[in-house]
Amino acid sequence: MDAIAAVSTGHTLSAVGILRISGEGCFPICDRVFRPLNGRPFSDQLPREMVLGSLLDRDGRTIDQVLAVRFPGPRSYTGEDCAELHCHGSPVVLDQGLRALFAAGARQAGRGEFTKRAFLNGCLDLTQAEAVIDLIESETAQAAHNAVEQLGGALRRRVEPIYERLLDMASQFYAVVDYPDEDIEDMDRADLLRTLAEAEAALRALLSTADRGQILRQGAPTAILGRPNVGKSSLLNALLGCERAIVTDVAGTTRDTVEEKAVVGGVLLRLIDTAGIRDAHDAVERLGVERSRQAAAGAALALLVLDGSQPLTEEDRAALEAARQADRMVALLNKSDLPQVLDPKALAAELGRVIPVSARSGAGLEELAAAVADLFPAGEAPAGHILTNARQTEAAGRAAQALAEARRALSEGFTPDAVLSDTERAVNALGELTGRTLREDLTARIFERFCVGK
Repeated sequence: MDAIAAVSTGHTLSAVGILRISGEGCFPICDRVFRPLNGRPFSDQLPREMVLGSLLDRDGRTIDQVLAVRFPGPRSYTGEDCAELHCHGSPVVLDQGLRALFAAGARQAGRGEFTKRAFLNGCLDLTQAEAVIDLIESETAQAAHNAVEQLGGALRRRVEPIYERLLDMASQFYAVVDYPDEDIEDMDRADLLRTLAEAEAALRALLSTADRGQILRQGAPTAILGRPNVGKSSLLNALLGCERAIVTDVAGTTRDTVEEKAVVGGVLLRLIDTAGIRDAHDAVERLGVERSRQAAAGAALALLVLDGSQPLTEEDRAALEAARQADRMVALLNKSDLPQVLDPKALAAELGRVIPVSARSGAGLEELAAAVADLFPAGEAPAGHILTNARQTEAAGRAAQALAEARRALSEGFTPDAVLSDTERAVNALGELTGRTLREDLTARIFERFCVGK
């Protein structure tokens, strides 16, 4: 493949910036732009060892003093000849260095093209390639740990035994059909049923991790609900550690949803501060209240905020009904720094988890963090054995459905070719999951998520 180059460390000021080059002619291109201090051409330098030298522009003028390293293929990230130039992290220096590489024969790399080449050259499967961008975008320690395990092949190792077992079954069937005169053992119906059932059960277990994977990558949608002036926006600010939402004594200040992300109890929450729920007479506020109810209906978690210093009102009850639309709910008795009217223990029978907090002082937020961690446990699946995007979930779902249809066909006495047709559909779907079944449109869509230089 032709030589590509890009800045792989972003374009903001930093101590170090890296230019990455890969492809045919990579080392001769570096010979034209890099002059090592030890006097040997870059192409003759020892592999995987840093060399100090000068980065030159097309006219031979020094751009920067840099460290360079070469990675001969196939023992490189992309599986082909690669090199990196470690420069000072000035965007101007990196831009000039990139221009020098283009003048020497490289072209601008596309989005995710380095990782795409790693996949096409067999260095990564699709789950590992997707783990690269998941690792870059991870916002919690759990998400990073899951991504790095997938980058090491954990998800592939979970799927491959299922794939191989089904492939063996299909291969044996075709051997029996195509070579009837050979002494090939026919397939036992009970063995077939067991193989199909075990494979389907394994895929159903994998599919059960999809919700957890979505939360790891994107965060749990969390609606902060309550009547006006109970402290919803103050709670949002306290969880974020900054003044994100406007807080006043005027009821109805928040008229639209405000969304921000925060890690609470090790879980990434997509916090949605909503308009106070009440019978609003203002058209704009009514629209805000309706959006509050919609946010609750689509939330994985509702934080119901009540004013612990005041009795419950009808508006509190309305907020409670909205909060119950979410998958999970925690009630927070805010303003615990004031004399309390509401009793957490008395409310627990009706509301479940009830935690006194003070958005002003931060009291009770640690208990809230512990409650969130309990509500979103890591689960039994080891890190890396979790489906983290819709593509993976869709492929595994199609495979499981095909196996269910194969079992049903076998149980109802259909001919073996009908059973094997469903089995082959499952094999193809699993192949798409890891990339063993290559579709150009699928591959292009996956690498569109990446940034240039990765």
